Amino acid sequence: MSFDPYPPMPQQPRHQPPHQPSATYPWQPPAPAEPPPYRPPRHPPLGHHSDLRILRSAYRWQRRTATLTALGYFVLFLILSASAPSLMTGEITDGLPTGLLLALIQLPVTWLAIALYEYTARRRVDPLAERIRKQAEVDARREGAGHR
Repeated sequence: MSFDPYPPMPQQPRHQPPHQPSATYPWQPPAPAEPPPYRPPRHPPLGHHSDLRILRSAYRWQRRTATLTALGYFVLFLILSASAPSLMTGEITDGLPTGLLLALIQLPVTWLAIALYEYTARRRVDPLAERIRKQAEVDARREGAGHR
């Protein structure tokens, strides 16, 4: 009789799942359960990323317009102050130099930039944002109804 150093492994019946090894230490938590398989939503979401791209570009246009209105005038005032001192010290009426008048006009130009910002927000940005918000609510309701 010969000695076999590798005895044959016992075969498990095919109808039983393979044996799960137990935890090495008793204080170890049990092995996590497998996550449920991913199921794609039944309906594709209504809000596409292109809507967000349109909203970002509208908001970017709004910021640039308002910023360039206020800063553009201020930079023009600074350039005139540095490069044309004779123009800025010239008087429009008795006692009112051109530089002072242009400085005082900065306040209405700032108000104009604020008004332009609010106008473009109401006209372009807010309707886009509201449409995306409503689409997101519809998607959330659809998703909630699908999980019940």
